[in-house]
Amino acid sequence: MNQNSLILINYTTKIKETGEIIETTIEEVAKANKIYKEGTKYEPKLIAVGKGWILKALDEEIQKLNVGDKVTIEVTPEKAFGNRDPSKIKVIPLRKFGDRAKDVKVGDEIEYNGQIGTVISINSGRVQVDFNDKLAGKTLVYEIEIVKEITDLNEKIERLIRRRMDIQNPTYKVDQNKVRIEIPEQYFLTDGLQYIKRAIASDILDIIPEINQVEFAEIYTKKQ
Repeated sequence: MNQNSLILINYTTKIKETGEIIETTIEEVAKANKIYKEGTKYEPKLIAVGKGWILKALDEEIQKLNVGDKVTIEVTPEKAFGNRDPSKIKVIPLRKFGDRAKDVKVGDEIEYNGQIGTVISINSGRVQVDFNDKLAGKTLVYEIEIVKEITDLNEKIERLIRRRMDIQNPTYKVDQNKVRIEIPEQYFLTDGLQYIKRAIASDILDIIPEINQVEFAEIYTKKQ
């Protein structure tokens, strides 16, 4: 796979030490391992090779593969989410959580001072919170299949739009080196719409060399 190639991959991720499957793009696997989530779309994941959309260690291995390849890749903690850091376990007075204090319980994910951590104990009005990533210290095993390389210009644009905005059939027009994307009216009040549009434009300009300008149209129509 070349740098900037847009590909679709199926993968299943498990923790080597326990065999626990923590993520998959395959619905049957999710259901069989009791991690299925209603409303989640189980389908091959879009990856831009070499763009940091996935762990660097995975990205480097995928660059050695071809469409149709199925491989198992093991990623050590140092190349995944790091080793566990004891200094990231903090003891916080329960009162610091204000009105939320009465609801805090062991196992909860909570935010404190802009960080997300997991409550590991509560004792004598103090809460011990682990701010390490949940996968810190874990060796991860990825079972990966390269499903498809996307080469068609229109499919690239559609996939990059849908990566940021859940539109099944996005409306857009390509005119030489420009693309004009129409935002459906039901998305006009979406939180962070300007950020989403900027991200879509950035992806297209970065990954598709034929395009050097992206426009967005918000079209309002009179109600009958």
